[in-house]
Amino acid sequence: MQDRSLFEYAVIRVVPRVEREEFMNVGVILYCSKHKYLKMLYKLDADRLLAFAKDVDVEVIEQNLSSFKRICDGDKDGGPIAELDAPSRFRWLTATRSTVVQTSKVHPGFCKDGDNELQKLFDQLVN
Repeated sequence: MQDRSLFEYAVIRVVPRVEREEFMNVGVILYCSKHKYLKMLYKLDADRLLAFAKDVDVEVIEQNLSSFKRICDGDKDGGPIAELDAPSRFRWLTATRSTVVQTSKVHPGFCKDGDNELQKLFDQLVN
């Protein structure tokens, strides 16, 4: 197990009507402190989302997810939060919130390769 590193991840969800607490998984964010790794993958299936919640504004949700990605990546266009270090960005992105785009609780695990683990989680939890 020495060759494996502790990581943390959360599932990114769209919650069209927060009061109903129903959601659709759309992505995964993964952070590994040892490797200074912070990345996310997401896919918004508009047809599936509209079948789930016909009144949702898909374009606004796509913009929100794109903002999440810019913050995660530390992109200059991501605003002041994107300028924080990776651990702070991960904690901000995974903080509990009552908005249409939310994350699950943070879960731990061990991996050898962040990219492979992120893809595996994405395939299991989103696709």
